[in-house]
Amino acid sequence: MKKWILKAIIQKSISFLPYKNKINYLFQKYITKGVVLTDDLFEDRLIHASNHIRYFSKFSSDLLGFTSLELGTGWYPIVPISMYLCGAKTIYSIDIENLTSVKKQKESILKFIEWTNTNKIQQYLPKIKTERLSELKKLMSIKDETEFTKKWNSIGFNFIVQDARHLSFEDASMDLIHSNNTFEHVYPETLDGILKEFKRLLKKDGIMSHFIDMSDHFAHLDKSITIYNYLRYSESKWKLIDNSIQPQNRWRINDYRKLYAANNFTILEELNRPGNEDEVKSINIKPPFNQYSVKDIAISHTHIIAKSL
Repeated sequence: MKKWILKAIIQKSISFLPYKNKINYLFQKYITKGVVLTDDLFEDRLIHASNHIRYFSKFSSDLLGFTSLELGTGWYPIVPISMYLCGAKTIYSIDIENLTSVKKQKESILKFIEWTNTNKIQQYLPKIKTERLSELKKLMSIKDETEFTKKWNSIGFNFIVQDARHLSFEDASMDLIHSNNTFEHVYPETLDGILKEFKRLLKKDGIMSHFIDMSDHFAHLDKSITIYNYLRYSESKWKLIDNSIQPQNRWRINDYRKLYAANNFTILEELNRPGNEDEVKSINIKPPFNQYSVKDIAISHTHIIAKSL
């Protein structure tokens, strides 16, 4: 049996269990090794953070004292910590379930300290505030988790479990709204609601910066399939394969463009990874995706920077 099929069966089974996310964490930690904070994962998130900040600086306000909102906190808060180090006054991170912990937050801080000591962090975040790094170092000495969280919150971090379609923030309260390979895990009707809420929250001169991975995530584990493998399945068959732990909406770049336009966002820049058109041609693409050009289907990753009209 192929690795991706086995993973699909296991995650589909886990999705029906109580505490499914905790069980999936253990599955990924000990079996697929997908939730360990490796240098590669840390660097990947640093690159995302660096680009969010770079485009925010290009199109919006001064970096000092901005408010950021992240969709999808995940396991390790690398991007929120980057925002803090680069001058954010208040950092919000939203998820539908709490996946992080004090232990993972400390692991993240330790990586920042290690990479700063070897001068690697400056390649990605050249304008970090050294006094803020000192504040993070102080956190490492706090052993009591309640005290850690209190101090963590006091310096600007706010991790919230909430439906991103209905957030408890004032209108026009966010300078920068961003995400890192999160949109592809949200189903269309929900994503539309999230964009409507982001429209309400974004300041007039604020921007959104979202990285989207449009590849079949099962191909990350199993190299015997292409990153377009999941487009071989009809909508009904894909529903049998897909799961609620790591859902994949399978959207292509055109779908995201239409979503932005429908919610009155203008795309300032769209940076695409072109993918492999020959691999797309080798697959019998099922509706509704077969209506798009091979070139658009092939785009595997995008970074969309947008503002409200």
